[in-house]
Amino acid sequence: MEKKIKVLHLVSGNFNGGAAKGSYTLHLELLNKNIDSKIYTNSILNDNYVNVFTSSNNFINKIIKIFKSSLDKYWPKFLYSKNLKTPFSTGLIGENFTKNKFYKDADIIHLHWINNGFVDIKQLSKIDKPIIWTIRDLWPMTGGCHYTLGCENFKTHCNTCPQLGSLKYKDLSFSIFNEKLKNYPASITLVGISEWVSRQAMDSKIFKGYNITTIYNSIDITEFHPEDKIIAKEKLNIKTQKKIILIGAQHLESPYKGFNKFIEALRFLDMSNLYVIFFGSLNKETTDDFNFEYNNFGFVNHTEELRLLYSCADVFVAPSLNEAFGKTIAESMACGTPVVSFDATGPKYLINHKKTGYKAKPFDSEDLASGIRWVLDNSNIENMNLLSRQRAVNEYNIEKNANKYVDLYRNMLKTDSQSE
Repeated sequence: MEKKIKVLHLVSGNFNGGAAKGSYTLHLELLNKNIDSKIYTNSILNDNYVNVFTSSNNFINKIIKIFKSSLDKYWPKFLYSKNLKTPFSTGLIGENFTKNKFYKDADIIHLHWINNGFVDIKQLSKIDKPIIWTIRDLWPMTGGCHYTLGCENFKTHCNTCPQLGSLKYKDLSFSIFNEKLKNYPASITLVGISEWVSRQAMDSKIFKGYNITTIYNSIDITEFHPEDKIIAKEKLNIKTQKKIILIGAQHLESPYKGFNKFIEALRFLDMSNLYVIFFGSLNKETTDDFNFEYNNFGFVNHTEELRLLYSCADVFVAPSLNEAFGKTIAESMACGTPVVSFDATGPKYLINHKKTGYKAKPFDSEDLASGIRWVLDNSNIENMNLLSRQRAVNEYNIEKNANKYVDLYRNMLKTDSQSE
């Protein structure tokens, strides 16, 4: 009988959030495939998760976790700008995970999102096991920002960081970049969650010469599937005969999500026959200015409600300016709802233009409106719905993509044993 592969995932962040949720979905599927998979995290867990273990397991450790997370988050703001709007993580504080029993038992260490005061960059140099790192944003290859917003310093050496508003060459981003260059093991196998992420890693100075592959971020297509539109609207208590435009994200007004581009696009549309649905965090002050019919569902944490929202919509709009993948895009397509996005970053590779949606010129609000109009007025919408579902099943299916990780684990262990 083949020995079970023991994989330890290091994951930080709220388990209701995108990165942690994505790693947990993979973890559960790996368990189904007879992999001895465990997650070690610093997150404060409010639910029972299978084979997930946290260092924040008592009152004292929770306080330590909150302190480290706050220090990692607010240190850059204190040093540079209290008005820093974009996420910026230092990775200069954390815990020594190599001392715990889960690390010692593991065959492979699988990194995901590791910031928020969880993993000190210097600890990575101490790992003496095969390492795989699923890259879920650009932080692993930058001097601290999660997305570069057009800055290309990460291709040479981060310095004079525009997101920090820094005027010094040897600033915090310069120091963090140096720590990564010094402490990342050259043997790390990198997995980009989209072609775009993988290409950014290949172009970066930090990951030059590393083994880089792409395995799409994945969803459970048995949970995300088409529902009858009429029934979906009834269950959600949506009483409209108008065409429905859906937009949603965990934090809709994040600088990366392009929410302003979406609102600008609506000005190019005849809104008298359109109904907009939002989900995710959205300030009431923002919605007070809307002069069109809408419904705000707020933060949605239940898969069934999300599935109904995607299914009741005629089009889903994902106007992100920077996005590693675009999980909402995959979820919408799995529910048979075509997507409109910009032809840039991660979403560029998810949508088949005029087959499963529309890719607008980056970052043209008027063309975004043209894409919405094109989908809503399309006479062959049923075929587009079918193609959207088919692409999700073929490309974003967790069952298929977990198999790719299993193959990767086996090849890594085989290579490691041959090198000994």
